[in-house]
Amino acid sequence: MVCIVLLLGGHCRAQAEDTKPVFRAGAATSNITPPLGELIVGGWQPIPATNVHDELHARCVVLDDGQTQLAIVICDNVGIPVEVYDLAKQQIHDATGIPASHVLTAATHTHSATTARGPLKTLPETELSDYQKFIAHRISDGVRRALAQLEPARIGWGSIDEPSELFNRRWFVNDASLLSNPFGGIDQVRMNPPRGSSKLDRPAGPTDPEISFVSLQGTDGHPIALLANYSLHYVGGVRSGDVSADYFGYFAKFIGEKLGASDQSPPFVGILSNGTSGDVNNINFPEQTLRKYRSYEKMQEVAEKIASRVYEANQKIDFHDWVPLAAKQANLTLKTRQPTPEMIEYFANITTGDDNDPRRRNSREEIYADRIAKIQTAPKQIKIQLQTLRIGDLGIAAIPFEVFTETGLELKHRSPFADTFTIELANGSYGYLPTPEQHRLGGYETWLGSNYVEKEATTKIVAKLLEMFKTLHQVSPKQ
Repeated sequence: MVCIVLLLGGHCRAQAEDTKPVFRAGAATSNITPPLGELIVGGWQPIPATNVHDELHARCVVLDDGQTQLAIVICDNVGIPVEVYDLAKQQIHDATGIPASHVLTAATHTHSATTARGPLKTLPETELSDYQKFIAHRISDGVRRALAQLEPARIGWGSIDEPSELFNRRWFVNDASLLSNPFGGIDQVRMNPPRGSSKLDRPAGPTDPEISFVSLQGTDGHPIALLANYSLHYVGGVRSGDVSADYFGYFAKFIGEKLGASDQSPPFVGILSNGTSGDVNNINFPEQTLRKYRSYEKMQEVAEKIASRVYEANQKIDFHDWVPLAAKQANLTLKTRQPTPEMIEYFANITTGDDNDPRRRNSREEIYADRIAKIQTAPKQIKIQLQTLRIGDLGIAAIPFEVFTETGLELKHRSPFADTFTIELANGSYGYLPTPEQHRLGGYETWLGSNYVEKEATTKIVAKLLEMFKTLHQVSPKQ
């Protein structure tokens, strides 16, 4: 409501004039590339970075409906602790007033970025490293710069399927020798079994082919930003020692080119977030003939395919001059899994036993012996952050784990919103999140030291997120 003062016959009176709120959007990127020599994680053993193939970024977008502001930041990293995100959110709030609950921060899970994680996923970070502080500052800078770029905008969202690059990586196999685990036992399923093997039976879970996206444009139609979401793990295929944003970085480049936004001011920002992909990669395991790719070729192929599909769908969506925005954040306490006495004894015999024991020469056993030792010093429970956003009739869930596809599909099916997607590794990084049913099958993602929280965690997380979605959905839009 705007009041206009009029002079009439020497008297003043107020005249009310109805005005509608203006929807605005802004976007920016912050470079978060670390110094060479920092450790790249993603394989069994970290290695130092010796070259930067392509720069890493925190890609930021800010939305404003006239009453509420939301910020979404997707970082090129394998996983970032909650303490780093909390520092960034505090800086954002201090500088802009945007509450922490309205800032969604997440990592892409590229396996060719240097680590921002501490020694154990469930051990609180009490003193941040220089690189962790750097990332927090760059996140907050990016949001502040996106705010400075706010302009009247239109928003639309949609989805399109691209199943050809998605394969569940957990398999039932017909050979017990492929099912051993580092705890001296036998699992029912194997992560990443031998490709083209006659011993393959069937995958242990589904995939989700949907690419969801949110598209932002100025009122004159020029692209501002596009945030997509795809449930595929990293692609890889980098040279040893190279730093790279993987296919997430190439998508950002390709979608800008397809939208004709490569050379504009302010710069267009393309963003690809990681969906529920904890059990999915792009390896077609039954395939007998395997094509050999050059370094970086496969990730570019995947990114090009996804960008092409999103561009195709983007031409058909409805753009809105205004939609309501809302956010909700809640903490959830989860018990952490603890090693059994038998497990502790098993690894003690390995670490203190005969140097000729073949288990001491098996990197898996040594790695998990170290993780089990660290887990014994960690808290018996953790408090995780869950978050939901509302953008019109689109719901976005944020979970701080590597989430199995089944969970993402369940949230889509049960959400009260017409469209829903989930961003994983958001507001923290606590390892894999198998469903209770997948826990019973075993496999790498369920091992203690890959997964850290109670086996019923997925059930509790889904229930809490659906409750949060329901609350946001019931709020009446105000325009």
